Amino acid sequence: MDYQVTGLHHITLCAGGAQDDLNFSIHVLGQRLIKQTVLFDGRYAHYHLYYSNANAEPGSVMTTFSFNRVKGRPGSGQIAATSYTVPKGTVTFWADHAKKHDVESTGVQERFGAKFLWMKHPSGLEFEVMEDAGDKRVGFTTPEIGSDVSMRGFHGAVLSVREIPETERFFVDALGFRKTGADGAYHRFEVGKGGAAKTVTLIHEPEKPAGSWTFGGGTAHHLALNVADDEALAAQKGIYEELGYTDCSEIKDRNYFHSIYCRCPGGILVECAATTPGGFARDEPFDRLGHSLLLPPWFEHRRAEIEAMLEPIAIPEINFAATGAAAAASAASRRTSAEFVPPMEKK
Repeated sequence: MDYQVTGLHHITLCAGGAQDDLNFSIHVLGQRLIKQTVLFDGRYAHYHLYYSNANAEPGSVMTTFSFNRVKGRPGSGQIAATSYTVPKGTVTFWADHAKKHDVESTGVQERFGAKFLWMKHPSGLEFEVMEDAGDKRVGFTTPEIGSDVSMRGFHGAVLSVREIPETERFFVDALGFRKTGADGAYHRFEVGKGGAAKTVTLIHEPEKPAGSWTFGGGTAHHLALNVADDEALAAQKGIYEELGYTDCSEIKDRNYFHSIYCRCPGGILVECAATTPGGFARDEPFDRLGHSLLLPPWFEHRRAEIEAMLEPIAIPEINFAATGAAAAASAASRRTSAEFVPPMEKK
């Protein structure tokens, strides 16, 4: 089988309120806001915010929908935790940092021989920071989080499933992962050389009720895996169909990448994504990523209508200070009443 997946591309979560999400992602996680845009689907405008490491690399990009219209139901068949790498010996810093910001967290734990810390987003989303001496990517820094402790990017995602075998078969047979270990209820799968941004971990939770599959505040939406280009997306769709996974979507244009979606047997929605030319810097300079609300060309004629529906936000200054543009943080926001609008469809 000529497999197409090379690692993780991004992880998308439904984070509830935009301002709480910005504050947590920048101040607590120390991530760089690299894109302000909107959810491309549905009748109402919701922020779609992108965060990353210093270099905005695929495999470090967390995206969040500021979605509060419906509350999600956490459970099995979902991403249970988004896991980041941090340098060896720094998990105690993160424990102190979480405490300083009154963030719910655990003590230091260990899985597959690596120390990690669990913490919770204001919406209920779960995160981990896991020590990894081998990850040499460049983390974003803030006045509180220096380069010696910063998050490098994703380690991977922890996926809650009620049964292991069918989900294992999907990741191995359809996506090219290999099983590299088990540690209690945890089953680790890696692609390519393995390690950071190439790892997916299944947690076996047979008694856990199924979580919701809709957009819903406080729950994850999907895991995105990296492929090379549109040709690879078409090849991956062919692999799915050959193996009987016939509910794969057509290729969708997400402006910064093109995507296909397929729900795996355990319930988690899995995207394969191919970055478009220019990537996240295709519509704004790299050193000004995240400075303003950007819309795809097919929504631009509705900018006033869309902006009127978005909650007011203020980007923390440290996001721009670190890229030499703190003044941009004063550009704030927008507001609205949530009035019904016709469905937003691609033109």
